[in-house]
Amino acid sequence: MTSPRVRKIADRIQVIVAEMLERRIKDPRLGFVTLTDVRLTGDGQQATIFYTVLGGDEEMAGTAVALESAKGILRSEVAKQLGTRTAPTLTFVHDALPEEARALDEVLARAKAQDEAVAAARANAAYAGEVDPYKKPREDDEDDEDDELDQAGDVAGADDEDDRLS
Repeated sequence: MTSPRVRKIADRIQVIVAEMLERRIKDPRLGFVTLTDVRLTGDGQQATIFYTVLGGDEEMAGTAVALESAKGILRSEVAKQLGTRTAPTLTFVHDALPEEARALDEVLARAKAQDEAVAAARANAAYAGEVDPYKKPREDDEDDEDDELDQAGDVAGADDEDDRLS
């Protein structure tokens, strides 16, 4: 975990380098650069600057060369504006996070489409058996059975009554 002081210095380095790239560095190889993050070691000796470039591989390669050639000017300006005892060594690293995030989004979109296809297949599929698998009493048959029981009960009851009387 970085200390708040180191985080503030890293944020300040990001602002200084971004302003320098925008205003003072006039290299034609420098593409449309976005600084995504700056990580500073705890002792403040090394700063790793992550960047992305809008465009293809040619723009990315040209920007990497331009940043390497402007590293000395950028470091001297960072040292001047920070006012610390030592100036951190700057290292530029292309940030692969946007490409990885894009690839992950594509995988998630494919998985969602497959899930929707499976759900659509389930909606169209017919289940084996009846729609309602639970047994319910039959209303028509109950009335017939009750009538038969009543008739059988009357006959059986009559016999019981005769037996008691005798």
